[in-house]
Amino acid sequence: MSRIVVTGGAGFLGSHLSERLLSQGHEVVAVDNLITGNLTNIEHLRPNGGFEYLEHDISVPFSVDGPVDGVLNMASPASPIDYLELPIETLMVGSYGTHNALELARTKGARFLQASTSEVYGDPEQHPQLESYWGNVNPIGPRSVYDEAKRFSEAIATAYQRTHGVEVRLVRIFNTYGPRMRPNDGRVVSTFLTRALRGEPLTVFGDGLQTRSFCYVDDLVTGILGLLWSDHVGPMNIGNSNEMTMLELAQAVGEVTGIKVNLAHRDLPEGDPTRRCPDITLAKSVLGWEPNVALVDGLRSTAEWMQTVLAADTASG
Repeated sequence: MSRIVVTGGAGFLGSHLSERLLSQGHEVVAVDNLITGNLTNIEHLRPNGGFEYLEHDISVPFSVDGPVDGVLNMASPASPIDYLELPIETLMVGSYGTHNALELARTKGARFLQASTSEVYGDPEQHPQLESYWGNVNPIGPRSVYDEAKRFSEAIATAYQRTHGVEVRLVRIFNTYGPRMRPNDGRVVSTFLTRALRGEPLTVFGDGLQTRSFCYVDDLVTGILGLLWSDHVGPMNIGNSNEMTMLELAQAVGEVTGIKVNLAHRDLPEGDPTRRCPDITLAKSVLGWEPNVALVDGLRSTAEWMQTVLAADTASG
């Protein structure tokens, strides 16, 4: 049994990681300032005696009483709608926040896992993206506040490993979906499902032929924790290598919800990547990991959860 600090622990991914760690017998300290996280994501974890919650912005130095064996740094706005509305906060948590989380790991002698992102590849000129690819990022574009924050996070974590001997793990997370996504978070899966369930047209940017790959959250958590406990430093891509267009995703959402979907086309946002898909050869060979949940099953589970949330919102107001 280990005691693990999960920053961003009340967020979408952080809450799922906390839940899995607790189910495996570990103790968890979830740290979150609730800027995009939500206490409802961890309410069911509070009765667990091994769970603690600390409300704090990790951009400000912090400490955790008692032993700490691992620090999982998941704290950051992660959807375009969030980091475009919170550009300074995103850069702060990627820089000061990562530094403070690394200091906690250093002083506690803990292993440190940094949640990086496929966004470090920018609008990639290599396809699919290998971990050895350095990316094609516009450092002053609208998405740069997130892209560069994560690139800096990788750099400072690696510097702490070289300088202070902190055991570091770097995971590059690709598009992920599942229960506990916010209906209005701006990510394509949650947006498509929300609009379909409300009987609204699905907004497709450009011609809809841009591609992404979508990994169900349970699979992603398995991959992240596999890397955490492995001897591999990374960076390592964790995501689904099944690439699909936005038009294909819209069709899948219609099939899962049983709703005839209509499309509303809008101009492609500045800096939006045209293709994004991981090469997961490294994860397969090192961890023996690959995603198992089929898109239709994951979308159905997410749609059921989203429908419950939307119904509750309607009932309350």
